[in-house]
Amino acid sequence: MNVTKVQTNVEAQAIAAKKAAKKVSLLSNEEKNEALHILADTLEKNIQVILNANEKDLQAGREKGYEEAYLDRLALSKERITDFAEGLRQVAELEDPTGKILSNWTLDNGLLVEKVSVPLGVIGMIYEARPNVTVDATGLALKSGNAIILKGGSSALSSNKAIVEVMHEALIETKIPQEAVQFIATTDRVATQQLFTMKEHIDVLIPRGGGSLINAVVNNATVPVLETGVGNCHLYIDVEADVEKALNILVNAKTDRPAVCNALETAIIHKEWLDKNSVALNATFKKHNITVHGDETALRYFPNAVLATEEDWANEYLSLDIAVKTVANIEEAIDHIETYGTKHSEAIITENKDTAKVFMSLVDASALYHNASTRFTDGGALGFGAEIGISTQKLHARGPMGLPALTTVKFLMSGNGQIR
Repeated sequence: MNVTKVQTNVEAQAIAAKKAAKKVSLLSNEEKNEALHILADTLEKNIQVILNANEKDLQAGREKGYEEAYLDRLALSKERITDFAEGLRQVAELEDPTGKILSNWTLDNGLLVEKVSVPLGVIGMIYEARPNVTVDATGLALKSGNAIILKGGSSALSSNKAIVEVMHEALIETKIPQEAVQFIATTDRVATQQLFTMKEHIDVLIPRGGGSLINAVVNNATVPVLETGVGNCHLYIDVEADVEKALNILVNAKTDRPAVCNALETAIIHKEWLDKNSVALNATFKKHNITVHGDETALRYFPNAVLATEEDWANEYLSLDIAVKTVANIEEAIDHIETYGTKHSEAIITENKDTAKVFMSLVDASALYHNASTRFTDGGALGFGAEIGISTQKLHARGPMGLPALTTVKFLMSGNGQIR
């Protein structure tokens, strides 16, 4: 397909989405909820259709030599499809974030001022190998009164096409027009670049994936970007950390799903705690097949470890590898996070509440944990029903982004002939 034709097709889809967004914004909460339940039911009825398409993507990925972590993000199962269908039902149960009077006041001249939440409009979603994002993002966008343009990665093309076709089939039975859910089916990069610049049709872009994708969108888009971040997540085990809590949390954060962005990548350990508990920690690493990349001090405690490089401290492994940094105090731990963290999720294990307070106050990240796993940085786990991404920036939205993050505000003024 030539460049001009790709651009024309993408622009036509964006124009259609913008028109559809107006219709979605006028729907009642009940009409949107009914649509989400129909979407969920239809996805479950078509599980095998989606799995057949997903197998095509997985087979292509195996032939291309994709790593297991990547294939895990790409893979669907009956349980995963059921889970994201259930996520749509949970979103339906959530409070409608639009049409809320956030504040109001009356001026001295009698003019009534209301600050009201409204949909963003058209959301452009650019993402990589997670087909579940196709459903999660669509559900959140529609519930919050928006239209959405989906641009998934080429590795999940068959899966995403099948999912969107099923959702379009379901939308026929609802008040939401099919045009409110657009899918860019081409793998041509021209299509992605076109999305970057259509400010007249798209209100916001949300990239979700690896660092190179996110940087490409942030650095090249003229459309406003809600930046999501990669997760170089740290766990600081303080000198006053409970051993059982530390080991259990470390194992969960590292091994539950190593390929996700809220998984643990670096353990920062107080030297005194490590000196007392290295045997138990080393046994834990061996039991769970965790490969240690440690500093010179850590190497003395973990005989199977490899010496960490500068790259290891910044690496999002997405595997059963972990970097281990030893420190003498909390200040060194915070400095290390400040240098290498991605402002995603950071945790401290300590029984000292004052130490925890210092950590929670000084570490700059979207999600901070005291004596708990970083794996909770997730819209579903935090009660959002689903998430459209985890924002590591500070403007508009931060942390797991659910329904409120997909709204903006209008100021509505009502008068009786006032002039200025």
